[in-house]
Amino acid sequence: MGKILIVDDELNMRLVLSAMLKKEGFEISSASNGREALQILQSNKIDVVITDLKMPDIDGMKLLTIISERYPEIPVIMITAHGTIATAVEALKKGAFDYITKPFDLDDLKNIISKAIKTRTLKENELSLPPAEIERIGIIGVSPKTLDIFDAIKRVAPTTTTVMITGETGTGKELVAEAIHRNSPRKNNPLIKLNCAAIAATLMESELFGYEKGAYTGAAITKPGKFELAHKGTLFLDEVAEIPREMQVKLLRVIQEQEFERVGGLRTIKVDVRIIAATNQNLARQVQTGNFREDLYYRLNVFPIDIPPLRARKEDILPLVDYFLEKFNRKLERLVKMDDDVREMLLRYEWPGNIRELENLVERMMLLAKDNRITLREIPDEFRASLDDISMVPADDNKKPFKEYMRDQVENVEKQIIVKCLDDTGWNVTNAAKKMGLSRKGLQLKMIKYNMRK
Repeated sequence: MGKILIVDDELNMRLVLSAMLKKEGFEISSASNGREALQILQSNKIDVVITDLKMPDIDGMKLLTIISERYPEIPVIMITAHGTIATAVEALKKGAFDYITKPFDLDDLKNIISKAIKTRTLKENELSLPPAEIERIGIIGVSPKTLDIFDAIKRVAPTTTTVMITGETGTGKELVAEAIHRNSPRKNNPLIKLNCAAIAATLMESELFGYEKGAYTGAAITKPGKFELAHKGTLFLDEVAEIPREMQVKLLRVIQEQEFERVGGLRTIKVDVRIIAATNQNLARQVQTGNFREDLYYRLNVFPIDIPPLRARKEDILPLVDYFLEKFNRKLERLVKMDDDVREMLLRYEWPGNIRELENLVERMMLLAKDNRITLREIPDEFRASLDDISMVPADDNKKPFKEYMRDQVENVEKQIIVKCLDDTGWNVTNAAKKMGLSRKGLQLKMIKYNMRK
């Protein structure tokens, strides 16, 4: 279920938490102070850290800062007493995933941990670099399409305009959102992130807007939501297409009026928040199917930035390879280089997993490399098989890009299906369209496309 590191200078608290979570199936490590916790993190794969705020030497806040810099992918949950809620909120602004209060409810703790693990799993499908590296290198790429993204960031960052970032999983949408925030006048204020796909529909409202003490069973304290935490800063809504339909109208109101009420609250809270949204889905299509509100779509899609897949900007592959080689050489304390014939094979691949897949492949080959050289021997079998599939394109079509070849094949099959349906219905366009699940106009457009009008 996940490995959890518990950090607390009180032995009883470590024992109680460990016993409770082991019973739920979690694997537990524990540390009595921040220094010991950092040693454990250095030599173990930890999924979630739960740390007390008040500890001698390295306290919870300092430990959070170090983990955020060295291990940005690990969610940190803070333990706090009722009297230090303000400090816990400050921790959230500095990057903590969430906090729990003493005494805590086991179900609440389990929900927070489950959400943290799910968020980490989802984030692993996206390119996410530590903040220091983002500031040092920016977004890597030399292709015209990547230069267009640089230009878009430069133009929109100084404004308060709402931004919609689209692109396949693994293309670096979160990295673009970070770049916009860091180049904006809000850069010294919080960048609060929410992965909408990781939040249960029933909890979405309280995550966004917070709740008052006693708002529902288990609400033992007043808790601010993501909008409140992002005041004067930026709120990044990742996978925004996953927001439930009934919540979309409430989100629309906040974007329009910059005000909301906490769950169970009567007081209207005004905020100044810039919204950056991201999705790997076609939101326009979601609007057509009724799954996403049209008015919200246009509110979010004020300044769209589309990040092309890696296969559409192959000029970026080798600069990314060089970056990942440098990154993992530092991490592994090695001096690994890559042969030119391996680089050539990387350029031929289609990269369905985008930059994340490239990063994982480079790290894997570096671990296998002998004599500090990545050669053809280190290329995984499944990667070779994908390249073999591409080489099976007929000789006459080898001059075409593989994507173009596949499109031609799909269109040929579609044309054959249309002809058969028309033949079966005596070329009655209305009946043929019904049989194919198309509108009459849609079928007519396809007939024009394939020059099939009689």
